[in-house]
Amino acid sequence: MAQGRPFDELWGASRDRTPRADFEAVAAWLADLTPAELLRRQQAAEAAFRSLGITFAVYGDEEAAERIIPFDIIPRIFTAREWASLSAGLEQRVHAINLFIDDVYGARKIIADGFIPADIVLGNSQYCIPVAGARPPHGVYAHICGIDLVRTGPDDFCVLEDNARTPSGVSYMLENREAMLRLCPELFDALPVEPVDSYPELLRETLQSVSPGRGDACCVLLTPGHFNSAFYEHSFLADNMGIELVEGTDLEVDDDFVWMRTIHGRKRVDVIYRRIDDAFLDPLVFDPQSALGVPGLMAAYRAGNVTLVNAPGTGIADDKAIYSYMPEIVRYYTGEEPRLPNVETFRCREKTALQHVLDNLDKLVVKLVDGSGGYGMLVGPAATRKQLDEFRAALKAEPERYIAQPTLALSTVPTFTEAGLAPRHVDFRPFVLTGANGIRIVPGGLTRVALREGSLVVNSSQGGGTKDSFVLAPEEAGPEDMQFLDKQADG
Repeated sequence: MAQGRPFDELWGASRDRTPRADFEAVAAWLADLTPAELLRRQQAAEAAFRSLGITFAVYGDEEAAERIIPFDIIPRIFTAREWASLSAGLEQRVHAINLFIDDVYGARKIIADGFIPADIVLGNSQYCIPVAGARPPHGVYAHICGIDLVRTGPDDFCVLEDNARTPSGVSYMLENREAMLRLCPELFDALPVEPVDSYPELLRETLQSVSPGRGDACCVLLTPGHFNSAFYEHSFLADNMGIELVEGTDLEVDDDFVWMRTIHGRKRVDVIYRRIDDAFLDPLVFDPQSALGVPGLMAAYRAGNVTLVNAPGTGIADDKAIYSYMPEIVRYYTGEEPRLPNVETFRCREKTALQHVLDNLDKLVVKLVDGSGGYGMLVGPAATRKQLDEFRAALKAEPERYIAQPTLALSTVPTFTEAGLAPRHVDFRPFVLTGANGIRIVPGGLTRVALREGSLVVNSSQGGGTKDSFVLAPEEAGPEDMQFLDKQADG
């Protein structure tokens, strides 16, 4: 459905299936494996995921509410020089995101200086009024960011969206690696693959670093419970970090301090890695019907007695209308050109942009500004006439709720299908940790793959799957590598 021939990350532009430089070992591995052996390993991975209970929920799907996350046995690979460039861009972007959130809940200088309209921030449904003026411990808001990247060419990466509320998927990154180590150990002998298993330790260190002050910080992970679509990840991370997995009823607030109920009595909590949305955190401040949160939690947070990870209100940086201003945001707060560009974005709230979108609806991807998970989205080239008409009416009625982007020729990676190896479109979500100890990025991330032929939608809720993401360890940089990094730094 994308325009133009997509870039294949293994074969490049080659039509005779000559692999790209640094990818010869992977091509040889694929050539040595028979389809029967690939199928055996694929089925073994699926069986392992099923036995571990690695599932996700599909809301509104009564026939298959719990599903095994689809996994593809063929890895996606980044060279050391590609990763060095991506890491620098991710660090710059997440640094700017934290400065932006701090500003819009404080002095609002970016608004006063006219770099972003006031109404797109202050009138945004993701702007959390109860935390305005409340600065979290150590001034960090978005402690964990999942930045979704797409690729359109050999050196062409761009940001598709920013996830700064409660980004998910890191457990799949870790479990995918475990599956590959068990099922394809020969690949790790042939390639210098960077490990990702340090992520739980780095996450725990990040949580402890943003404690309000006590040296021996008590950290917990707050989950909505086992009916949540990401509950497996919640329990997986808590277990691997060695911290308690709690629900709202396990916590209480007394005199603006948070306490955890245990069989040995109450224990004070310093840091809460919360995996529930703002609206359910505290029934005294947000939704009074919420049974998931903790009454008084926001009072403890505003008093500076507990750190919430991520901080309430970070959803303002998730919003796709705000995303469209990210190049300006990066320049404003860092004084640098963005190392990772945005996808071209049309803000439908603007009259000229709206008309362009309406005139080209069958060629564009249209998204809700506060949407996620692939819901509320139109892929114009794949849409029916009825879907186009429905979106056209919605755009005219509430244009401020939508943005639109070109239908990109997303890169492809060889994927095992029923018909054998075939190219499938992918995106990439690396996870960026920010604490009082700085910004840290594990060399890897979650590659999501659109398993349906021709599809550009990679979300698991919409039929997508996952791959392991190999980052190759750096060797001594040569002239070609230095030219690549200089080009990326120059934008």
